Amino acid sequence: MKVLVTDPIADAGLDRLRDAGHDVQTAYDAEGDALLDAVADANALVVRSGTQVTDELFDAAPDLVIVGRAGIGVDNIDIDAATDHGVIVANAPEGNVRAAAEHTVAMAFATARSIPQAHGRLSDGEWAKGEFLGTELNGKTLGVVGLGRVGQEVAKRLGSLGMDLVAYDPYIGEDRAEQLGAELLDFEDVVERADFLTVHVPLTDETEGLIGEAELAEMEGGYVVNVARGGVVDEDALAEAADDGVVAGAALDVFAEEPLSAESPLLDAENVIVTPHLGASTAAAQEHVATTTADQVVAALNDEPVLNALNAPSVEESAFGRIEPYIGLAETAGKVAAQLFDGRIERVGVRYEGDIAEEDLDLVTASAQKGVFEPLEWQVNAVNAPRVAEERGIEVTETKTRQSEDFQSLVSVTVGNSDDDLTVSGTLFAGDDPRLVKIDGYRVDAIPHGHMLAARNRDEPGVIGFIGTALGEAGVNIAGMFNARETIGGEALTVYNLDEPVPGDALDALLADDRITDVRSIELNGE
Repeated sequence: MKVLVTDPIADAGLDRLRDAGHDVQTAYDAEGDALLDAVADANALVVRSGTQVTDELFDAAPDLVIVGRAGIGVDNIDIDAATDHGVIVANAPEGNVRAAAEHTVAMAFATARSIPQAHGRLSDGEWAKGEFLGTELNGKTLGVVGLGRVGQEVAKRLGSLGMDLVAYDPYIGEDRAEQLGAELLDFEDVVERADFLTVHVPLTDETEGLIGEAELAEMEGGYVVNVARGGVVDEDALAEAADDGVVAGAALDVFAEEPLSAESPLLDAENVIVTPHLGASTAAAQEHVATTTADQVVAALNDEPVLNALNAPSVEESAFGRIEPYIGLAETAGKVAAQLFDGRIERVGVRYEGDIAEEDLDLVTASAQKGVFEPLEWQVNAVNAPRVAEERGIEVTETKTRQSEDFQSLVSVTVGNSDDDLTVSGTLFAGDDPRLVKIDGYRVDAIPHGHMLAARNRDEPGVIGFIGTALGEAGVNIAGMFNARETIGGEALTVYNLDEPVPGDALDALLADDRITDVRSIELNGE
């Protein structure tokens, strides 16, 4: 498959993609129509921060499966548009965490001790020892805005140097903050108390200009460090605050517009340090993000779950092995349920029983939705299935219980509407052998594979023989059969595994017999 790389990444990542058998093409200078032409037949796109991945680009790339961001920030990627097109967006959140954290610490020390300014003066032949009175970090208060991966690493490092830690992050619990030795506060309180304020948030509508004139005024005599995303700090306000002595210093590695314009007022502020987006620029970080991104691209092109997907349910690597077999089982149960149900599907329920209920199962539930929607011929995958359900007004529920009567773990998918519903349940035998064990209340032991037929009939002698004869006359070989009934002489359900699909006239012949109440072909595409 074609993998297009439009921003330079480490050779180790390119090699990993090629070793997986993919056609890797680079287009580092492509933009505009040239970029759209290059991506038109691409199955995967790998970018850093330089390529703008827009709705127009997704429209131009109908075969695109994944956009891999070799780094953590994704503000250059339209994730909503990606989701609408069913394209996975995945980043490499761990690859440059250490590098970004260390650069943040370096910038904090550099601005506290005016290291670049002193170096410049000395390089010019001036011994300005008496003009630089630094600030020690020990005993000062560090305010961390965004206590994610990088923010936590910065807190650990600077906390170990004797700084008091306060933090703002609405998505982090107090227990985790306490583990890091940080006091979790409202944003305004963090700004007011911080002697050093470090920023570790993505650029969004909510965070743009988050640190502005009012916040800088609250930090009188303090320092601001931003190695996260440009635009979070109001650069004009910061330059003015630095010039006026409102803040003692600042250090920025990222900017609203990059490269930074030579006209930027930040360049004229003597107590502001700037670096050209070097936060992830270490050899180890670049190799790590490149190989991590390549691994995710390979997984997506192999139709395997992507661990760091941002717009699709993902799962921790340590837990993936435990849920992996249930991903296909849930999708298959959903496909079977949708093909057996007679009516408009208005709701989908996914229920987990037994050991599996202890896991994080968002990815499995999304796969169940994909299975339900595929037979309806909707353009759907695990990425956009939840959005497709929402747009079409389909209610999706997920329930769990540790109790299971007959199986160690059981996955059930129910489809229904206000008039009726139907449930298909499955489990795994011997660890990874999928079986359908209940269909619409009937206990079965069916192997979900390839071409199948489900027949409802009166429990009378000769019915199964008649079905077998009819299939044989149609040239359809039976590979396996699983029969269940409610009561002797009541209704029975029989599931057949077949070597070929059942022709329409054979289905008509079966339904013409008054002992048979319903027959449904099930196609699982060999899965």
